[in-house]
Amino acid sequence: MKATYLLVAFLALASFASAYDPSPLQDFCVALPDGIKDAVFVNGKFCKDPKVVVAEDFFKHVDPGNVVNKLGSKVTPVTVNELAGLNTLGISLARIDFGPKGLNPPHTHPRATEILIVIEGTLLVGFVTSNQNNTNRLFTKVLNKGDVFVFPIGLIHFQSNIGYGNAFAIAGLSSQNPGVITIANAVFGSTPPISPEILAKAFQVDNNKVAN
Repeated sequence: MKATYLLVAFLALASFASAYDPSPLQDFCVALPDGIKDAVFVNGKFCKDPKVVVAEDFFKHVDPGNVVNKLGSKVTPVTVNELAGLNTLGISLARIDFGPKGLNPPHTHPRATEILIVIEGTLLVGFVTSNQNNTNRLFTKVLNKGDVFVFPIGLIHFQSNIGYGNAFAIAGLSSQNPGVITIANAVFGSTPPISPEILAKAFQVDNNKVAN
């Protein structure tokens, strides 16, 4: 019986560990460019030969984003896809710029917890829990310059500039490739599209509203 408990505990720990980026087994593993012919798929990217790694593999300059768009915001990611030196290190970040009343709409990161610090401006931020106890709880907070807020992994969250000037924040993420699912885009703009009948029933609206 004791052996059974130990086995169950081991499997539980193994399951928890596998839910996050694995720890590296070397100092670094700078990613090679995509497009290697006849390569197998791996959980991450292939490593560049350490002998030819240079400082630029760990460096990237990030300019302010262009917020002239319908949402009034721009997210500039710095993941392993933009900075090869992040490969296997389990972290990334994003710069989020907001115009006046700009919005980073409800979205999730399926592989990462996010921690956000406001550099300039005032943001209303929030996240919604899973339906534990049959209730999706909303947690919101107004953040000012220097304030920090955490969005737990996988939960729907958002940031909105409630000030009249520009704002920007930096988000740290606990994965080299956190992924992002913008809820409205995924539900109403998938390829191929979800049936309007399904969406109309799910949202309890008329089919014509879904089509529009």
